[in-house]
Amino acid sequence: MTTLSDPQDVLDYWLGDTIDHASAVEEKHKLWFGKSFETDKDIADRFLSLIAPLADGLAYDWAEQGPKQRLAAIIVLDQFSRNLFHDSPLSFAHDRIALGLTKEALMSGEDKTLSEVERIFLYIPLEHSERMADQDLSIQMYTKLVETARPEFKDLCENTLDYAHRHRDVIKQFGRFPHRNKVLGRTNTPEEAEYLSKPGAGF
Repeated sequence: MTTLSDPQDVLDYWLGDTIDHASAVEEKHKLWFGKSFETDKDIADRFLSLIAPLADGLAYDWAEQGPKQRLAAIIVLDQFSRNLFHDSPLSFAHDRIALGLTKEALMSGEDKTLSEVERIFLYIPLEHSERMADQDLSIQMYTKLVETARPEFKDLCENTLDYAHRHRDVIKQFGRFPHRNKVLGRTNTPEEAEYLSKPGAGF
């Protein structure tokens, strides 16, 4: 019988020493935002078995244990899903749960107990939402993060805020993320087709 990874396993793998050491961010950046078969396979080997239980309710059990455990559930459902299910609707299938967990943390204020890097990933489900209100909230939270960040984390938080603005701009223009259309079986509008034809379109 396979033993499921626990929240700390997720946090150790994904965040490492970045919580208090900005110098560790560069090493993790490729894991977070790069694309490689090796990374996807590693995540699958370690954490694929967590997806279904978390989606079936384990995520809420983790969230009740504390803010870090909540964050671990969000990372699996929001981030790992994108590594595990490329070019599949499953990439986005658990976004609603992750977004709900994020909003609960904002309502309780427990996000403020987390470090800069932890908060970046806690807020990302807002950035991934196709609702304008969530995009506005994303900008609000990342702006506050920049304002309160420790000096050594300021650049990272500013870059994250810039990326959040880019997401919001796309939703403001199209009302959805056009780069998801093919995977989700949605037909591109002429404007979206033009946008997608440009180098670097999408995220």
